[in-house]
Amino acid sequence: MEEVMNKLGQVVESVEKYNQFVLDQVKRARTDQKFGRDLLGRWNDIKAKIPTTRAPTGLPLPRLALPEIDEPGEIARFLFGEGLPGEFPFLNGAYREMYLEPVREVESFEKNGESKAKKIDKRMAQAEEPTRLFSGLMLAEDTNERFHYLTRHQRTHRLSTAFDGPTLYGIDSDADGVFGKIGEGGVAIDTVEDMVRLYDGFDLGSANFSASMTISGPAPIIMAMYIAAAKRRFGPNVIPKLRGTIQADIFKEVQAQNETIFPIEPSLRFLTDMVEFTTREMPRWYPISISGYHIGEAGSTPVQQAAYTLSNGFAYAEMFAARGIPVDQFGPRLSFFLDCGLDVEYIALARVSRRIWAVGMREVFGAGAKAQLYKLHTQTSGRSLIAAEFKNNLTRTAAELILAYMNATNSCHSNSADEPFTTPSEEWIRLAAHGQAILLEESGIFKHTMNMLSGSPGMKAVERAVEAAILDEFREIERLGGVLAAVEDRYQRSQIQNASHRYEQQINNGVRPIIGLNRYRDGSDDIPEVKLVRTPRKKQQLQVDRLAKFKKKNAEKSKRALDKLAAVVESGKNCFPELLEAVEVCSLGQITGRLQEVAGRFRPMV
Repeated sequence: MEEVMNKLGQVVESVEKYNQFVLDQVKRARTDQKFGRDLLGRWNDIKAKIPTTRAPTGLPLPRLALPEIDEPGEIARFLFGEGLPGEFPFLNGAYREMYLEPVREVESFEKNGESKAKKIDKRMAQAEEPTRLFSGLMLAEDTNERFHYLTRHQRTHRLSTAFDGPTLYGIDSDADGVFGKIGEGGVAIDTVEDMVRLYDGFDLGSANFSASMTISGPAPIIMAMYIAAAKRRFGPNVIPKLRGTIQADIFKEVQAQNETIFPIEPSLRFLTDMVEFTTREMPRWYPISISGYHIGEAGSTPVQQAAYTLSNGFAYAEMFAARGIPVDQFGPRLSFFLDCGLDVEYIALARVSRRIWAVGMREVFGAGAKAQLYKLHTQTSGRSLIAAEFKNNLTRTAAELILAYMNATNSCHSNSADEPFTTPSEEWIRLAAHGQAILLEESGIFKHTMNMLSGSPGMKAVERAVEAAILDEFREIERLGGVLAAVEDRYQRSQIQNASHRYEQQINNGVRPIIGLNRYRDGSDDIPEVKLVRTPRKKQQLQVDRLAKFKKKNAEKSKRALDKLAAVVESGKNCFPELLEAVEVCSLGQITGRLQEVAGRFRPMV
């Protein structure tokens, strides 16, 4: 792990060197007349090529907003320090255009208020919506019904799946003591047959469909089940067409969430086996979502969330490169997942993260342009949702959505106001989805002009402060010996716990205002009547009965498959192809149990 430490230290050095490079370019633009003229010419050319669109009122607007500057030094500061959207170092966005409606001419309005009809004469294909809807409840068919409900008005179907507690820990629904947890807080998945039911009716190989699965400990097994389910429905040729993401982030589990089922080293080995397979065979799949969301929800500060997520990402990059996977093969298949709360850091947290990642990947890992991209999914903060006067949560989530899209997130999930009490009901989850639609489609904040809210003096001040604080965290992790050494020393975990304690203290003493809780309360402590979503015992029994039938049907085949899987694991070969065979006849719990016999069980650090 010494090499990981060195890599993280090199990232710090590369960011500092790049910042100095930007200052040098600013100075050069002001002292080298030819360089300055060339920059000014490039700048004018960029501005001249920006298309003009029109708001429904007829107001002409540029498709891309740029600062009103004509001084070569400031042009250099923008182009090299921030970059145009879609250009290194990607501060303003991973792609050239995001969220924009098709280029068009719409009705313009005369001064007397009468419209002068003007047909739409120019139109581009609509981009994929950034909204990704998260759901998981009861059994596979119940979640499938919710998925169809959520996507009935979407052009593209971007689903995100929550699993119940037993599934997250790789435990079968018939295990001792878990019956009451079946289908609670997520969907119960025991077998490939459940996976077929889960996505029934969706074209898994379509360019307009993608699935995200929020699970880490048994992620390789669940990934194998998803592939097997797709093959059952669409044949083996569907595999390279599959789009989506599986979380599979082991580091954040041991740092924050605790859903780890194997010791750290075997967990990372199984993960790398899966990444090696998917990057070769599934070019449209993201085999890991490096997640700060759960770090943030566990209580970290925004800076800690970003720093631990980025450092974990660089550690994974080092690990995959050590396996022999080329950086330009695995790099474009890495994705990230951040929380977005209401603290001031969120004005620029994702922007800064995108820049640090691009610089580190290019300068330290030698990554090409596609492998430099920090592709981000954002979820509004669950921790910010309050039971007291819970309808205020609609406003909290709306503010968090604006912050997420200001940071040019690639996709986004908005939480439901009733989540302090229950798995979201259809009413509140519809309102949560409509919040994004109102922001992106009804309002003009993001759909007309790229870079609409970027670059204010306040945002720049937050960017500088956040970047400096993230690099300080990197230095401390490096001092401890790198990410894995810091994990074993409980560094990240202890820092998260301290931050969480401080957060609760600030609420209790009023330093952190929470409207309706410690400020502007209406004087009532009554709990509102909210319908709780629970899994009926009849459904839980059905899941157990289905599992028993599956195990009985495959009793002999499962024994042979588990023996073959164990032999491959012990040989040190890539075990993911064998997992693909095992999931056809073995349950999640059977595979987990056998792998734990070979690799051991995770022992939580105290």
